[in-house]
Amino acid sequence: MIAAAGDALWDNGTVCGKMFTVTCMGPRNPVRHPCTGKIVTVKIVDHCPRCPSTIDLSQEAFTIIANPVAGVINVDYKQYA
Repeated sequence: MIAAAGDALWDNGTVCGKMFTVTCMGPRNPVRHPCTGKIVTVKIVDHCPRCPSTIDLSQEAFTIIANPVAGVINVDYKQYA
């Protein structure tokens, strides 16, 4: 499972290759109850300059934690120890 880091997380590439656990916290659009209740662990493999989000999950990773129809969700993330 992979993801790209937005500017706020990227920190000049210091997070590239790091692992993060990501949890869906709720909707950011009209899709009600998008979260699956699962957690996904992703590896940061790219930078997403000027992304509106902190972490841009791959489709496979997103589908684990949320309904793909939601498109954009609120997440909580922590670096995996």
